Amino acid sequence: MKSMTRSLFARTALTLALAFVVFQAAAFWVVYRTLIVPVAERSADDLAGLIVLSAQTWVELPPQTRAAFERELARRHGLRLTTINIGATADAPHFAFRTQIEAALSRRVGDDVVLRGVPGTEAAWLDIPVGGHDLNAGFFPRRYAVKPPLAAIAVVALGTFLSLLTALFLVRRITVPLARAARAASQVGAGELPEPLPETGPAELAELARRFNTMAGEVRALLDNRTTLLAGISHDLRTPMTRLQLNLEMLRDTPSQARIDRAVTDLADMNKLIAGYLELARTTQAENRVRFDLAGLLDETAADANLAWSGAAPCMIEASRLAVRQIVSNLIQNAQRYGATPVELVLECTGNLARVVVRDAGTGIPDDQLEKVFRPFYRLETSRSQATGGTGLGLAIVRQLAETNGLKVVLRNRPQGGLEAILEIRR
Repeated sequence: MKSMTRSLFARTALTLALAFVVFQAAAFWVVYRTLIVPVAERSADDLAGLIVLSAQTWVELPPQTRAAFERELARRHGLRLTTINIGATADAPHFAFRTQIEAALSRRVGDDVVLRGVPGTEAAWLDIPVGGHDLNAGFFPRRYAVKPPLAAIAVVALGTFLSLLTALFLVRRITVPLARAARAASQVGAGELPEPLPETGPAELAELARRFNTMAGEVRALLDNRTTLLAGISHDLRTPMTRLQLNLEMLRDTPSQARIDRAVTDLADMNKLIAGYLELARTTQAENRVRFDLAGLLDETAADANLAWSGAAPCMIEASRLAVRQIVSNLIQNAQRYGATPVELVLECTGNLARVVVRDAGTGIPDDQLEKVFRPFYRLETSRSQATGGTGLGLAIVRQLAETNGLKVVLRNRPQGGLEAILEIRR
């Protein structure tokens, strides 16, 4: 029970329910004091005036016409006037607004009036001394008493019910998606990939579900990349380590400069692999954005890659400088390794977008694999040779750096042959 009251649904529902109940109670009190009571007092005064006026009229009528007047009064208004002692000694039946009626009669008569009743009947009686006669006036409260406005009470009760029902409906619409998101977040934390959240409902909840689904996919991709990274490390390091161990064992018996050189080469290969893995791991953290000239950065990158480039007009952007340089450098190296000459570097700078294009004249990439090549260790060239197949991390590093730093990289086959890698940067 305690855990239920701690939930957002229960607390919000109880808070709204209490607020609506208090509001309805206050509204009923206002209606009662400003509408029901004034109407009851006015009706009670009208009834008292009718009784007193009828008694005065009875006294002024000739005795032979009084009986007809009594019958007409009973038929039309349900009032009884008589000089006979009807034995009204008991307290009158209780009915709504009796106090207001007794107060109105007391003002009209000029003396305190207490309604009396005859046992076994529902009529209320009072004594009215007028014109030397002691008249007994009686009426039926069910006909003359001001009845409680049941319609108003029903409206208030119905309003309370509908308000509570609406509050529960709204709270449920909000809390159920949040609870579903909490369960999905727990699954993501446990390394599982939950079912996508429905991207429906109010705009805020739909946007929350959409962003959560994106985040869950990214977390899953990171976990997959981590698994792939560890598997790649164990696989790619095993070959040079085995060669290194073999060369060292053979050096025990027969020292050889060639074997030492091969051992050094194996160590260099391992260092290169480890550097690539560490570089991929670092791409998950965004770098600081600075304002710089993209054309100047391309000058430096082209010179480092021994790529002929004629330069371009200054193009000021605000981005992560190191990330942009790393991406462009990897794209150029990829084009030089797998494409065919000439490799072209182009800068297109417009009002709100800068595009760096690296083109080669090679065979391109099959359309169904243009996205797959961004996966870690995915190679179109299937050999494990560093000279031909590489580590399979270059484009994975490019994509990860781009997504982390708010950039966009796409690959596209050229109609005339070759591949075109495009880096888009919002200015």
